[in-house]
Amino acid sequence: MAATATQTTLAGLPRRLVQDGIVSDEQLQEAMELAKKERLPLIAYLVGEELAEARAIAVAASHEFGVPLLDLDAVEVDVDVVRAVDQNLITKHRVLPLVKRGQRIFLGISDPTNLQAIDDIKFATSLRVDPVVVEQDKLEERINKAIEAVDTSMGGLEDDDFDLENLDVGGAEEEEDDIQKDDVEDAPVVRFVNKVLLDAIKRGASDVHFEPYEKFFRVRTRLDGVLSEVAQPPVILANKVCARLKVMSRMDIAERRVPQDGRIKMRLSKNRAIDFRVNTCPTLFGEKIVLRILDPSSAKLGIEMLGYEDHQRALYEKHLAKPYGMILVTGPTGSGKTVSLYTGINMLNTQDRNISTAEDPAEINLPGINQVNVNPKVGLTFASALKAFLRQDPDVIMVGEIRDLETAEIAIKAAQTGHLVLSTLHTNDAPKTLTRMVDMGVMPYAIATSVSLIIAQRLARRLCANCKEARDIPREALEKEGFTAEELDAGITIFSPKEKGCKQCNDGYKGRLGIFQVMEVSEVMGRIIMEGGNAMQIAEQAAKEGVIDLRQAGLNKVKEGLTSLEEVNRVTIE
Repeated sequence: MAATATQTTLAGLPRRLVQDGIVSDEQLQEAMELAKKERLPLIAYLVGEELAEARAIAVAASHEFGVPLLDLDAVEVDVDVVRAVDQNLITKHRVLPLVKRGQRIFLGISDPTNLQAIDDIKFATSLRVDPVVVEQDKLEERINKAIEAVDTSMGGLEDDDFDLENLDVGGAEEEEDDIQKDDVEDAPVVRFVNKVLLDAIKRGASDVHFEPYEKFFRVRTRLDGVLSEVAQPPVILANKVCARLKVMSRMDIAERRVPQDGRIKMRLSKNRAIDFRVNTCPTLFGEKIVLRILDPSSAKLGIEMLGYEDHQRALYEKHLAKPYGMILVTGPTGSGKTVSLYTGINMLNTQDRNISTAEDPAEINLPGINQVNVNPKVGLTFASALKAFLRQDPDVIMVGEIRDLETAEIAIKAAQTGHLVLSTLHTNDAPKTLTRMVDMGVMPYAIATSVSLIIAQRLARRLCANCKEARDIPREALEKEGFTAEELDAGITIFSPKEKGCKQCNDGYKGRLGIFQVMEVSEVMGRIIMEGGNAMQIAEQAAKEGVIDLRQAGLNKVKEGLTSLEEVNRVTIE
């Protein structure tokens, strides 16, 4: 009887939730009190604390108030409609403008009793507001996406969501004497180039290729490490597009015989700008231009996001904390070496450390770090930059790449004289790095006493968590791939990408993760190097010391269901 008496004090949606058995009366009373204390809407609190399912609440609200119910997965956010409502009102009331029809605007809302939100938007827009019930969890996700799309002017690129002709674009270095607009800046070319670049940013691509050939001209983007064609404009536009990109990146548009480097800064909004590193290369039928999209957020990911296993991460952090020594990151081009180094540098970037970097060129600007672009034309090489750093009272030095004996020797001397040195080297795995340095002419004893940690890495595409599928693979095939009998006896589920993926991913993959071999240079390894040992002997010793190779690290990621066997084979089989 007591419960019934309490129930009668409830009204509207809370009463309906109890009647439908979605949440108990006691839970609801407690939730109402706690939500009030935390200044949260009741539905947001119930869904956030997993006391009730968002879908069940939405259905109950729809039935109770006779308001239509909509699945947000079935609609695309219209940036124009979102832009029509003040962003502050959207974030304050946690509602989402969906569609505008004449003088009516349809508003996605999880609680139809939130009359304050409806009245505020009606007053601000002078439109009739029609509420539509949506699920709380999907609503929150879509609101964040919609605000980001509006902020970056990248949502719904098909129409006139932004002024493609007058987008704020300039070289990375702002100069007083701006290059004058000329005939290469005719509207169609400007719109096309801006559209391609914005699309690439929106999709999360890392590179954009503009490639002229005899009979056609194509544009490709690299997404999650894989190139795909996105456009094939008329071949007669190739020179105009090239000239436009060169003007944007402050290159010499008259020089077509030699490669050139430049930078573009594209300002998307007051709060966000994206840098592009641009390189031209003369080919048979014109200049090929490649743009690398430099996203500052990648350097601030945090080490836990890169994909290191716990013991690997502990090793990296241990050696970063040392006052001296050399940490080398190795791998092919595009394997994420720079992000690994930047992540380490960010961890060291405190007020009490002097950090200097020599790069070719500096990809991401990091406040608090003295970054130098090497310029061999004027004599500023890695070696000369390093020599200068040693006279600048450094604590930590980063060298973009060790390419020659002189750079290697100075870096090793720096590591031996009380500095922490971080650098990259192009080798296939960690053991080969040590023998590669010997091949360069570095004395074996110098390597053994200075190099403290080597990280070899690859980037593999991450399986989409939403649509990945379990596969049944014969035991013999798995043994052949490298899984042990113990692992197979314990049971392994192998996942593969869904053939065409889902709307949240690209062909079953979304994003990338690192596969790492982290090898600490032990005394025994140092002795092997000094005795003239080869990479195989070092690899054997590393295995004895429990260092997992890239292949094993990749298979561990497959076991965890993070990537597919095909993807690991693509990046780790030599």
